[in-house]
Amino acid sequence: MRSYKLAMEEYKNLLKKGDIQFAYRGIISFFSRLRIFLKKKYPTYVVSSVYPGYMDMTYIAFTPMEIHKKNLKIAIVYLHEKNILELWLSASNRKIQAEYVELFNKEKVQYKISRVGPGVDSIIEKTIVQSPDLDNSKELISEIEKQCLDFCGEIESFVSKSIV
Repeated sequence: MRSYKLAMEEYKNLLKKGDIQFAYRGIISFFSRLRIFLKKKYPTYVVSSVYPGYMDMTYIAFTPMEIHKKNLKIAIVYLHEKNILELWLSASNRKIQAEYVELFNKEKVQYKISRVGPGVDSIIEKTIVQSPDLDNSKELISEIEKQCLDFCGEIESFVSKSIV
């Protein structure tokens, strides 16, 4: 069995270096700037607060109203361990998630379709940036915006035809 005492000692040693805090602050700060940018530029979209996570994922939701009305959301997700940015379509509950997973499986879409289960929050996932460069946040925000709008358009088109 893993020991919290040993893990805490390792954690303390890593924190002494300062890189973890610096990187984590950078991630949270970037997501805060991204949120403000999207909220100002797209006032008709539902933009959530930043979910900082537990050093597993950090995300914000950025959802067109038509998708939101179907109890769905688009999340811009940073996966800490993989150091990637993804777009996820998620549902407000497991029942809706399961219904849309089934629909997307029937349609054979180009995205990674999730399996419904404990701890799985997405319906579909799309990797948009490998190793995001927070030192060039303007370019990164621009790339996320473009990818997000394309993804939102494709999802809007799909869900507008669905009966769920």
